[in-house]
Order: sequence, then C-alpha cells, then structure tokens
Amino acid sequence: MDIGFIGLGTMGSRIAENLIKAGHRVRVWNRSQAPVDALAQLGAQPVATAREAFSGDAVFSMLADDAAVHAVIDPLLDSAPKRIVHINMATISVSLARDLATRHKDLGLFYVAAPVFGRPELAAAGKLTIVVAGEPGAVARIEPLLATLGQKVWPMGVQPERANVVKLAGNFMLGAAVEGMAEASAFASRHGIAPAELLDVLTNGVFTAPSYQIYGAAIAEERYEPPGFRLALTLKDLRLALAAAEDVSVPMPLADVVHESLLDAVAHGDGERDLAVLAKVSMRRAGEESRA
Repeated sequence: MDIGFIGLGTMGSRIAENLIKAGHRVRVWNRSQAPVDALAQLGAQPVATAREAFSGDAVFSMLADDAAVHAVIDPLLDSAPKRIVHINMATISVSLARDLATRHKDLGLFYVAAPVFGRPELAAAGKLTIVVAGEPGAVARIEPLLATLGQKVWPMGVQPERANVVKLAGNFMLGAAVEGMAEASAFASRHGIAPAELLDVLTNGVFTAPSYQIYGAAIAEERYEPPGFRLALTLKDLRLALAAAEDVSVPMPLADVVHESLLDAVAHGDGERDLAVLAKVSMRRAGEESRA
C-alpha cells in the first residue's frame, strides 16, 4: 500500500519501520529531521511537508498530544484526498477524537482511531496491543496494516472515540499499578525488606502481568532511564482521563491520587524519566533515600 506516516517519535519511528519491512511504500514526515533520515536509510521516502505525507491509500499519525494534532493535522484535512483513511494512533482526548471523526466525515475522509498499548521494544517487535474503532469498511481496509504492527487488534465499534476511552482507561490502570508498587516498596523498605525482594515475590507469584513485571523490575533496580514510557506523558493521559470522567460525572478518586504523585515527580524534575520513577516519590515521602 501507499502509506504516509506523520510523527516519528520513540513509538512512531518503530511502527513506521515495521511498515517498511512489510514491503509498503511509506512516506515519512516529522518535525525534527533525525528520525526521517534514519528511516530513509531503511527505504522510507522522506517528504518535506506533512501535507505530502497525508496522501495515498492511508496515513498514520502518532503525535504527542491534542495540541500537536491541532497544529499538524487540522491544516491538512480540507485538501486531503477523498476517501483516504487516516489512522490516528496517538493518545488524545475523547472530545478531540469525536471532533476529528465528525470533521473527517464531513470532508469525505475516513477516520480510524487505533491507539496502542506497549513500550518501544514491543513496537519494534510488532507486538503492540492495538485498540481500533471506526467505520467498518475503513477498518477492514487497514486491518492488514494493523496486523503487521500488533500481536492482537481489539475492535471497539464504529465511534472512534470508543478506542480512546479504552486507551485512557488502560493508562490510568497502568499508572495505578505503578503507584501501588511504589507505595508497597516504600512500605516494605521501612520494614527492612528491599524492593527487589518484595517485587520478586509479587510480580512473579501474584501479579504476573507484563506491566507489573516490566515496571516492577525497573523499580527494583531503580532503573528510570532510558524511558520506555515518559512520566510526563502519563500525567498528560491522567489529565485527559479525569477530564473525560468529569464530562460524564464519574468520580475517579484513585486517579486523583496517581495524578498528585505524578505532579510530585514532575515538580522534582523527573518528568522526562520512566514512569517507574514514581517509586522515588513514595520513597521520598517515606523518608527513604533513593540512589537514582
């Protein structure tokens, strides 16, 4: 297929690479040039503008937040080729997802939300968990592409914003899981049990999901760099989840707790480190020193 790709951050560059390896023609654009050059070495076609990338059979976008989507994507839609499928893999607000779906439909374009769960190493291996929602015909057209990128694709219906609700719910649960391990580690540490001892038991015997094991190991080793999932992005996602919850009058008291811990980490200069650095917040509150 003839594919455009807009947004080549840590995740986007790895996803685009897998599309290239699968034999697709991939035009790439990014606001910084280095990832474009790297993908060109693998066979991607660099383009000078996002408008050139927003063409062909389908275009992927994976931008950092709502503001980036507005800045980059909004100016492209009025002149986009009719019936192109735009696959937005970014974690954005529910309200923006709804607005994008309406605008694409009004312009004769197809909009599919396909946010992903997984860290960069899973993106590189084509083992992401992908949640997809959109017009069934458009989803069917791009399903082979998604199958190249993920270990499983989970359909969530016709309204694209449904996929974003699932993504925000999942990222809230991830933040809560890491917060729970961070607090448990501080508690155990004050009783003379090292986090590594505690988390070995819990993540291998009780909470054996990959997220617990990956972040538990990072907490045990005080390994917060390079970030697999930046804490600042988790804070962004928690804010989006809380805003969407307020829209439908759903209290989320645990999300408020996680939000405050994330703010604490950012206030202490740890926003660009891995989400596991929440452990430093709990240790600091408990009067424990952290090496990292």
